[in-house]
Amino acid sequence: MKILVISDIHANLAALNRVLDDSGSVDAVWCLGDLVGYGAEPNECVEQLSLLPNLVCLMGNHDAAVVGQLPLESFNNEAQASIRWTQQNIQPHLLEFLKNQPTLRIMGNITLAHASPRLPIWEYILDTETARINMEGMQTPYAFVGHTHQPVTYSKNGRKWVDWEIPLIGMPTPFPKYGIFNPGSVGQPRDRDPRAAYAIYDDTNQTWEARRVAYDISTTQKAILTAGLPTRHATRLNEGW
Repeated sequence: MKILVISDIHANLAALNRVLDDSGSVDAVWCLGDLVGYGAEPNECVEQLSLLPNLVCLMGNHDAAVVGQLPLESFNNEAQASIRWTQQNIQPHLLEFLKNQPTLRIMGNITLAHASPRLPIWEYILDTETARINMEGMQTPYAFVGHTHQPVTYSKNGRKWVDWEIPLIGMPTPFPKYGIFNPGSVGQPRDRDPRAAYAIYDDTNQTWEARRVAYDISTTQKAILTAGLPTRHATRLNEGW
């Protein structure tokens, strides 16, 4: 099957729609969480995702905060403002959708988590040592995670150490013996590339293909500013940080 893997949409409808268009025909969608937060279109994004066929969706840390399962004090002041705004504006049935999503799923030989397999809601995998520790405790040889907003692959092929690489865009890559894959962020990239990031997983050939697509950033920025959300949530989108 051809599976669309996305994460960290953060209520950015323009980016989400471009990713769904750009990915073409897929057999399933795996969303690794953080549908809301930062952006001003939580209802549109959650509704859009909830209607996708063969959807597997996780709860991210912003989603958990919006549904009351994570204290606001865990976030910086601007993120707290966005979470409070989302709580006041999200429709009840979409809030219920977020509340019903798990924090971790095992799909065959792959663990799905928003942040990491050992701490699904909050841990950032930003280095090979954290990746190694997670690999040693995983129930599966592979994991797909988000949370860092940066596309990266960590791999281990029998040696004691873990390698990392930024995947080449549009280049299907065979799976290593063990690996952790991050598709990056749809709605708020933080790798200095403002284009929406996602990946295609081919479970038949066991390959991972990182992809990027440009979207109309100004539309998202206008929605954020019109809603009265923190200005930085809009301005950072131009540079992808």
